[in-house]
Amino acid sequence: MGDSTGEPGSSMHGVTGREQTFAFSVASPIVPTDKTAKFDLPVDSEHKATVFKLFSFAKPHMRTFHLSWISFSTCFVSTFAAAPLVPIIRENLNLTKQDIGNAGVASVSGSIFSRLVMGAVCDLLGPRYGCAFLVMLSAPTVFSMSFVHDAGGFITVRFMIGFCLATFVSCQYWMSTMFNSQIIGLVNGTAAGWGNMGGGITQLLMPIVYEIIRRCGATAFTAWRIAFFVPGWLHIIMGVLVLNLGQDLPDGNRSALEKKGEVAKDKFGKIMWYAVTNYRTWIFVLLYGYSMGVELSTDNVIAEYFFDRFHLKLHTAGIIAACFGMANFFARPAGGYASDLAARYFGMRGRLWALWIIQTLGGLFCVWLGRANTLVTAVVAMILFSLGAQAACGATFAIVPFVSRRALGIISGLTGAGGNFGSGLTQLIFFSTSKFTTEQGITWMGVMIVACTLPVTLIHFPQWGSMFLPPSKDPVKGTEEHYYASEWNEQEREKNMHQGSLRFAENAKSEGGRRVRSGATPPGSTPNNV
Repeated sequence: MGDSTGEPGSSMHGVTGREQTFAFSVASPIVPTDKTAKFDLPVDSEHKATVFKLFSFAKPHMRTFHLSWISFSTCFVSTFAAAPLVPIIRENLNLTKQDIGNAGVASVSGSIFSRLVMGAVCDLLGPRYGCAFLVMLSAPTVFSMSFVHDAGGFITVRFMIGFCLATFVSCQYWMSTMFNSQIIGLVNGTAAGWGNMGGGITQLLMPIVYEIIRRCGATAFTAWRIAFFVPGWLHIIMGVLVLNLGQDLPDGNRSALEKKGEVAKDKFGKIMWYAVTNYRTWIFVLLYGYSMGVELSTDNVIAEYFFDRFHLKLHTAGIIAACFGMANFFARPAGGYASDLAARYFGMRGRLWALWIIQTLGGLFCVWLGRANTLVTAVVAMILFSLGAQAACGATFAIVPFVSRRALGIISGLTGAGGNFGSGLTQLIFFSTSKFTTEQGITWMGVMIVACTLPVTLIHFPQWGSMFLPPSKDPVKGTEEHYYASEWNEQEREKNMHQGSLRFAENAKSEGGRRVRSGATPPGSTPNNV
């Protein structure tokens, strides 16, 4: 639904008329809207924004968007800050190829556990506390990199810094609570893509900071250490901003809403149960392990790959490597938008097909990169590979919010952790031993991507179907209301704890594609019982 002017209750309080008009919006008769809500953007019945105004800072929806992606990007900068400086650091600390590989594995392994915890924190306490505290608590570990003196210290500190990548979970959870499901692919893709862009920013930022410090008189082995104070201070600044300017939900912070009785206070055991017993969760863990996972692996090896294979200068290799991460600026949002677009015509089945096609193409381009023999060919293959891998990440998290309404945080955390586990496993197998050269490792990584994308064919939603199978014909079990309300038992439903799930089910009916457009439920007629 687009903006409307002059209509009572059109929720345009605070819009000056001078704001950017570049926006993506929901235009569907089956999305119930709340025209009495007082927000700067038009909202649906859950008070999620139905418009995505990229250059707006409207409170709370767009302000949350910008706080979320910037804090996540800051964590990416610090996690991979060592990668472009490895040629200097390895001389200073006498690192072997195996040490460098192990440090790469450590940098993404730390957040496997922290992402699982962050999912529970988002479900129970809210994403604001989770994001702010993690960003600030990880700042000392970033500063600690300046004081390492051997391989063990280098690996340990990279492991500890990697914990902060769990802000990805709070980022995706936050977007899913702030924006309508019909534009969630684009919003999630943009927030995570711009956050992941920190992996490219750091490839440019750290060599520049290093050079500036060198020119100020520091030695090479001192300059790289001082450079780590820059990402460390960014952590502190972003933590303070998120804590003071962020908001958990459209209607306020989670703790305040629970006290008012407007949000149900859930139990960890129950949300964990519904997350781990949903087989779709584990398929997405695998899929994300070979989309986001390979992106993280590539962030760790790509600069060194170009530096060693084509004998480039450190700064030149850093610029080329930065292109891989910087493609997130548009590649991941494009993947999310492609999923949203496919859903408009083919519903959830369109989203699943889009994910399979995009991720498989990324794997094929990865194979090409590993087999490239000239610099030009390698750069072209790397760019195409980055587009495929990052767009697949966006397409993945365009579907994840539909797996479960009640256990969204835990499932987001498990999926995110799958990305880190896949990265750690990939680096351990292909990039931490002398068995494979870097180019051979990249080739086999591409083969793994193609193979591990096939299970997307097994994902089936009874209310929407799968890639090859139609939805259930059961008049009860084949409905959105039944799917999401079944996560609550009879006692919980009697207490109306499932009302949020019913509102989400009503807003998610568009995932049926064209089949539901003619028989849409009239806006405002959210059912009360199942």
